[in-house]
Amino acid sequence: MSFSIIAAVAKNNCIGKDNKIPWNVPEDFQYFKKTTLGKTCLMGKKTYESILGYLGKPLAGRQTVVITSDKNLNVPEGVRVFNSLDEAWEKLKDEDVFICGGANIYKQTINRADTLYITWIDQEPSGDTFFPAINLDIWKEAWREDHGSFSFVKYTKK
Repeated sequence: MSFSIIAAVAKNNCIGKDNKIPWNVPEDFQYFKKTTLGKTCLMGKKTYESILGYLGKPLAGRQTVVITSDKNLNVPEGVRVFNSLDEAWEKLKDEDVFICGGANIYKQTINRADTLYITWIDQEPSGDTFFPAINLDIWKEAWREDHGSFSFVKYTKK
């Protein structure tokens, strides 16, 4: 199947501050939901905890997978936990997987993924978490939808 990255990224590559998203773009949340619904969402422990902080539960309508070295992470039934990215990559190879963060997971997977779904946010907030640079020698823009203060962009490998 496929491994795709999905992220909302500011002009300065910021994706977070204090384990929260530093902007409010409801259309991006709708796009994220529409794009990932029915799929597997792979994320690191901090991203998983951030989602729990926002929603109080894992993402509805999606299979949640958490990558963590914490062998005692307590998760609800249905959430899968892997202790290494390589293990997850092998076990999930037959699923449509969306990599949902955070920065360390993005950094480890950006050149392994098949597709990037990036919402470019036209802001430069201060932050403590950043998306890795997209190497345009590897990636090409395949689709774009501009919305004034943000754009949805899909990248595929060259």
